[in-house]
Amino acid sequence: MSDLVLRVNPILCDAHGLCAELLPERITLDEWGYPIVDEAPVPRSLEPHARRAVAACPVLALNLERRRAAVR
Repeated sequence: MSDLVLRVNPILCDAHGLCAELLPERITLDEWGYPIVDEAPVPRSLEPHARRAVAACPVLALNLERRRAAVR
């Protein structure tokens, strides 16, 4: 399993929906067309698709981040 997770910046997002088209395994759209991102780590098999969705976002609202370590 990868340690990469998808994050969306809701302030930047304009609800184009392209991310959900490119990565339906991890992103769905709400009733207004804004993405709902699965916060589970992205499996290695989906990493290329996730990177493509991030690169295709017209407003750069989607990104891949390393999973943060749990604070104890």
